[in-house]
Amino acid sequence: LNLLSWNYPENNNLKTKKMANQIFNSFKRDVINGSIDLDTDTIKLMLVTSAYTPNIDTHTKRSDVTNEVTGTGYTAGGVALANKTVTVNNTTDKGVFDADDVTISTATITARGAVLYKSRGGASSADELICYLDFGSDITSTAGNFNITFDATGILTLG
Repeated sequence: LNLLSWNYPENNNLKTKKMANQIFNSFKRDVINGSIDLDTDTIKLMLVTSAYTPNIDTHTKRSDVTNEVTGTGYTAGGVALANKTVTVNNTTDKGVFDADDVTISTATITARGAVLYKSRGGASSADELICYLDFGSDITSTAGNFNITFDATGILTLG
């Protein structure tokens, strides 16, 4: 599994960032055994501050994630990804997971990264983690849109 690149806003310019980020080891198991179905399950993106340090070995559930962002316009637990797809690219011999880009409107927040997870709609201790996206630095929006633009080739690949 690989994370692709994505864009993030910085000083009103769009910068491209390669996803030198982390896929939680428990996700690898969960996707193989079928307990996570990326295109049919509710997958959410939760923003976190720079105080969160992901541990791909021991963090398995949303309850393991600390220091979620708080602020105007941001809802605790994050945003559900829309129009999720899982496809195969026979040219590159890869499976691809993708979804629409994320916009959090009229937000006054500062985030260092995001965690994707499967939302079960209840306790955070039941929600399985997928991956951590590191923005590389704190990104701030002040009463404006906080945008995350995923790479045109997808969010995750298996190949």
